[in-house]
Amino acid sequence: MSTEMIDPAVPQTDSPAATATVPRKRLSVFSLYYRRFMRNKPAVFGVFIFLALVIFSIVGPLVARWDHIELDFLNLGTPPSSEHWFGTTPAGNDLFAQVSIGLQRSLMIALTVSIGTTVISALVGTAAAYFGGLVERTTLLIIHFLMVVPTFLVLALISNSAGGDWRVISLALIFIGWFFQARVIWTMALSLREREYVHAARYMGVRGMRIVIRHLLPNIGSLLVINFTLGVVAAVITETGLSFIGFGVKIPDVSLGSLIGSGANTITSAPWVFYFPAAALTLLTVSMALVADGLRDALDPTSAAGGRA
Repeated sequence: MSTEMIDPAVPQTDSPAATATVPRKRLSVFSLYYRRFMRNKPAVFGVFIFLALVIFSIVGPLVARWDHIELDFLNLGTPPSSEHWFGTTPAGNDLFAQVSIGLQRSLMIALTVSIGTTVISALVGTAAAYFGGLVERTTLLIIHFLMVVPTFLVLALISNSAGGDWRVISLALIFIGWFFQARVIWTMALSLREREYVHAARYMGVRGMRIVIRHLLPNIGSLLVINFTLGVVAAVITETGLSFIGFGVKIPDVSLGSLIGSGANTITSAPWVFYFPAAALTLLTVSMALVADGLRDALDPTSAAGGRA
């Protein structure tokens, strides 16, 4: 029999338990999504572009040498220079100040509209799917009626009567944008209302709207995130189209759409008046499209584009 003493403070590497591999720490859901998203280089590049545009819209008006409504009568339609970094409009406005303010206004409209349409469509679509019956039939009747209404004409009339106020335009865009998303969300929520956890919550006496908010909405969170991202692009494009034809934001307020509309008239004599706001709009839409594509791949468990965790 061996008389060698074993020190309990020293780990024994020859035991099976000690040689077993240490289990890896389990990744959280958000960490998994983050890793999959960061592997998508175009999506990460889109985030950087979007953040740069946000910073430009905030810092630009502060560092601009001229106010966006101030006129420089000594420089009418002049190209970019040390005095006016983006040049001036034919009326004498500093284009750098106008592009930064216009981008800021377009971002405010886009974020407001995207948040509003996402929240309303999520609540209406999931509630209609969960409650069913008369609530579902009435909701779908309203949605189908609104889908056949000429929404762009209604939007143009509302914004024109409001004098180009961006707040009214945002509310009008929310009004015409929520029901398309609500129809899709209702379709997805139909399968969720028959899940075991929904039946269990109902049997435990949980209220209907609480089930909708606590159980149904979190299970379509990936769709809501993508809808929000794409909603920013759709709101910017719609607002730009309205302002381009004269039904959007009006002077003294400016947006990317109104700047592009005024720059289109001077594209041969002063092309910088068109190119700078058009470049800002292009960067904004492309960056959000890249981010939406990356979020779709990161949140979709069946997608192979995000790689392995």
